[in-house]
Amino acid sequence: MPHLSHRNRRALRGTLLCLLLPLAACSRKGFPRVPDGYREYAYVSNTAANTVSVLDLVYLRPERTLLVGAGPSGMAVNPVRNEVYVVNTQPSQPNGSVSVIDVVSNRVVATILVHRLPYSIAVDPTGHRAFVANSGSNTVSVLDLDKRRLIHTAATGEQPGVARISPDGRTLVVTNRGSNSVSVYSVAPTDSPTSEPALRLRSTFDRCPGATDAAILPDSLKAFIACSSGHQVMAISLAAAPDSWQAKQDSAATADHFLTLLDVGVAPTHLALKPDGGEIFVSNFTSDSISEISTWTNEVGGTYAIGSKPSQGVVSRDNSTLWVSNFGADTISLYSVDDGKVVGSLHTGAAPDALAFSADEHLLLAADAHSGDVAVIRTQGKQGPALFTMLPAGASPSAIVVKALQPNK
Repeated sequence: MPHLSHRNRRALRGTLLCLLLPLAACSRKGFPRVPDGYREYAYVSNTAANTVSVLDLVYLRPERTLLVGAGPSGMAVNPVRNEVYVVNTQPSQPNGSVSVIDVVSNRVVATILVHRLPYSIAVDPTGHRAFVANSGSNTVSVLDLDKRRLIHTAATGEQPGVARISPDGRTLVVTNRGSNSVSVYSVAPTDSPTSEPALRLRSTFDRCPGATDAAILPDSLKAFIACSSGHQVMAISLAAAPDSWQAKQDSAATADHFLTLLDVGVAPTHLALKPDGGEIFVSNFTSDSISEISTWTNEVGGTYAIGSKPSQGVVSRDNSTLWVSNFGADTISLYSVDDGKVVGSLHTGAAPDALAFSADEHLLLAADAHSGDVAVIRTQGKQGPALFTMLPAGASPSAIVVKALQPNK
């Protein structure tokens, strides 16, 4: 294989070995033990193949490939039921759709029509509703996941890209790339009267060129938006519940407010929130850097070189390590949050992009957009983090989510 680099030949050998040996040989030797009957899968949307790859994370092997709609992109996991959702952009069709994947059988069990060119999907904390941003129709669709149908459509700004639901389920934030704005909606409770609209536009904020990604803090009181066509991140204060202690202390807290625009690197594309909510790390795609934002003070702590074309980031559950996919370098960078510096780099396939942890975070998965595979990185070991194997996906993998099944569930 003279056309392959040394690292890719080594990764390919690992993949072939895992596929050819008996299943027991591909088990997670040296990893934490799991209960009998435990299952865990990664789901990868392959945009150019119109498929979703299902990867077995217990035996570390491909499980199956599911045919979905055209141009699958964003994905989401239901937090309370065994379902995964994939958005099908379907650029040649007047409507997009959402494929519903049953995790127990690993089959597509329903398809829900939405509006034109859907891009992302968010599921509320109750698992009863989902919200789909439709970039081709300037709308957001509300789905009833119990009945698997569209129940409401609300207008947005131009070319909505990302929808984010707050942890308390009260607020939906939608970024509008075409109109350089952010739409904020009040979300009706799932048990509200049927006459009440599922979404009500609460406020709109402009001055965010190419608004792309968004992150909402764990207390649901603040949101940050990446202005990807420039070099800033917008911070906004989200309205508190009328009967909350915040509202009782300050009546102004019941309304959304613009806070500030923060200068970061060029073309901020992704926001990685620490689980404790204290900091956000911004991937600055064009300036090959990350910026660290304090969510308490709304200030940029610093901007640091990281790697070529950083695309996405994810922070470990213990808030100690940021992992960043370097789209232009075929690497993953490890950044120590406490030390404030890069502490390592790992090779992947070509153009790593979307990232996801396994349930126990002993594995980090990176979808390689150009080589059509998934790099499986062992996050802990005697020699430290290392590339463990490569698993095949499909053409142009763009998103990855993980769902675990406990025994007898």
